[in-house]
Amino acid sequence: MLEPLFQYIDDHQNQFVQRLKEWVAVQSNSGDHTKWGEVERILNMTAVKIQEMGGTVEFADVGTHQLPSGETVPLPPVILAEFERDPKKATLCIYGHVDVQPAKMADGWTTDPFNLTEIKGNLYGRGATDNKGPVLAWLHAVESYQATEKEIPVNIKLIIEGLEEVGSYGLLELTRKRNDSFFADVDFIVISDNVWATRSPALTYGTRGSSYFFVEVDGPKLDFHSGVYGGSIQEPMSDLIALLGSLLDHTGKILVPGVTDDVAPLTEDERKLYDNISFDLEEMKSVAGVKHFLQDTKEEVLMARWRNPSLSIHGIQGAFSEPGTKTVIPKQVTGKFSIRQVPNMDPPDVERKVKEHLQQVFSTLKSPNRLRVTATVGAKPWVANLKDPQYVAGQRAVREVFGVDPELIREGSTIPIAQNFQEETGKSVMMLPIGGHDDGEHSQNEKISRYNYIEGTKLFAAYFYELSLLK
Repeated sequence: MLEPLFQYIDDHQNQFVQRLKEWVAVQSNSGDHTKWGEVERILNMTAVKIQEMGGTVEFADVGTHQLPSGETVPLPPVILAEFERDPKKATLCIYGHVDVQPAKMADGWTTDPFNLTEIKGNLYGRGATDNKGPVLAWLHAVESYQATEKEIPVNIKLIIEGLEEVGSYGLLELTRKRNDSFFADVDFIVISDNVWATRSPALTYGTRGSSYFFVEVDGPKLDFHSGVYGGSIQEPMSDLIALLGSLLDHTGKILVPGVTDDVAPLTEDERKLYDNISFDLEEMKSVAGVKHFLQDTKEEVLMARWRNPSLSIHGIQGAFSEPGTKTVIPKQVTGKFSIRQVPNMDPPDVERKVKEHLQQVFSTLKSPNRLRVTATVGAKPWVANLKDPQYVAGQRAVREVFGVDPELIREGSTIPIAQNFQEETGKSVMMLPIGGHDDGEHSQNEKISRYNYIEGTKLFAAYFYELSLLK
């Protein structure tokens, strides 16, 4: 059944790479609203491809967005698409996005980030793995059935957006609005928007949530000369350093009282899942460029990255950070940090405890300065049931294509759409990555290997088939 499909995919791989090159060339950076025209261009290219394959496409309006300047601008639409439906078949909804992170040569890229370049079997370009490559792989999997005149074994729907990298503006509201229409007949939702944890293929069953915090300390009305005022006033920067220093210790332990109280306990079944993951500590140290991790064993490192909360301090706005010297006392500084959250932590509860802690620490400083703490994001963590039939189909498809059992992994980053889909639609949700562990999504020299791109396309084709066999 699958061999003709796999042969078609192999025979057309150069065409598939060329198509990815055309998509990567579109600079669909959603973080810059002046590039939203490019976001709409890649959405139109996606729609045309789906329509050429016989699918129907709706551009769903998701409203407007207010910029920091106060200007209100229309949001790029979301694609809702589907192929011919057979009521006797199960229906799969595929989610993907075609916007990308910013990139330029000056960031340290070896090749032009918007000119897909193949070097030693790797396809370098912004969006190659996150997420244009996987979106095209889904479409090519459908194409392989059509071109070999094989009946697609499940009904296919797609929801493709162009604002994932900035928080998927409007998508949650659209999901709620279309729950009784577009999603009504959906049985399964699948997402391929992450990467393997090691060199082995994987299925992802969980992601961490996230809350982002701003700690603003406001002091004198002007920046001051440290030679004139230093030693005579309580400096906002000193207050901020004390506040940030109270958040975690040198072992990475979060010191905010009560924040980790609700973390779900580790069960024996979950612990066993880490035994078969081929995570090489020494290789990871080399990749990361560190001498050691905060934990000693593979299992502890993976749990720290996936199933335990973490707090990271990201920067200080308002401080002097340019090359050279400047003996200034900043009048206002803002510290930025985030907390990655896991089941059963609740973002509003975390926010409350963080604010209470910082206010308490600030009160001990007896500072005349002013403190303001705000939070954004507040995305919940997501965990799927590994006994869900969709995971059975996913495991069978991996074995069919790669000849090995997939590693069952979690993702340390935050992909809010997984939890949103599961919570709002009540449907089965699975993450089926095809990107490699070293693809560098969001980083310089992002890539997907030709092997992962093409074998990933076969995986998606096999997954359609295995899904249809579920009872």
